[in-house]
Amino acid sequence: MSAVVNRSTFALAARALSVGYRDRLVLDSLDLNIRAGRVSALCGANGCGKSTLLRTLAGLQAMRSGEVRVAGKSLAEYRRREFARTLTMLAQFNQIPAGLSVRQLVEYGRYAYGGWLRGMSANDRATVDDALAASGLAALAGHDVAALSGGERQRAWIAMALAQQASIILLDEPTTYLDIHHQIDILTELRRLNRERGLTIVWVLHDLNQAAAYSDEIVLMRAGRIVAQGSPDAIIEPSLLEATFGVPMLRIAHPQTGAPLCVPAHRVDQRGEQAAAAGLAA
Repeated sequence: MSAVVNRSTFALAARALSVGYRDRLVLDSLDLNIRAGRVSALCGANGCGKSTLLRTLAGLQAMRSGEVRVAGKSLAEYRRREFARTLTMLAQFNQIPAGLSVRQLVEYGRYAYGGWLRGMSANDRATVDDALAASGLAALAGHDVAALSGGERQRAWIAMALAQQASIILLDEPTTYLDIHHQIDILTELRRLNRERGLTIVWVLHDLNQAAAYSDEIVLMRAGRIVAQGSPDAIIEPSLLEATFGVPMLRIAHPQTGAPLCVPAHRVDQRGEQAAAAGLAA
């Protein structure tokens, strides 16, 4: 007899989830469980459905069939502001209104607590100050968001999410277009906030080694389905990675920590070698 799953124990859950655009099915009868207080990475090849899954979990993409539950409740049970106090999502591309300061952007996170007509309360201002401090942006609060570096701008969006005080944060490729220094900076900051505040974080990451280093679990996706889900140690396995990406992979240990890393296996192109040899002989 199979065990009964208590859905309320999950921050996010999807059951038999199917999502598509016109005649194209993107997510195909997908099941997913994300436990509260953990950092989970969605990984897979381009077009496998990672961003679509994130948008569906956030209630931004219509479902063809299935169910999504957030903190134990179905999406249909939430009112807009209640949902915004529970979950927030940072998209891959965020448009910034011209002339907006960092503080003003972060203040948008308080909309879920009463809207703009009532104005900012003392509690709102204190929450914004806390979000700016937690994101290391207190000194830049008066600066124009458009004038910030890529890493600082991403921090500003994270500060806005913190001001929203949602316990679940979804991030679609938060390190895209950032150099390695700012990538590590953002990942480290989010991991710290997860540990200190108990936030549930789900992010889409392309770098498998970063996903393994900064996440509690990895969800591998291919063609709209889950290939595997588990700890980095369980997921960074050549057979699972090749099944996901179609590329032979090797597992190695980090020389300092022993943590699992993966690298593409070297594949010899014999035709290329023969052509190169013929060219040298000529």
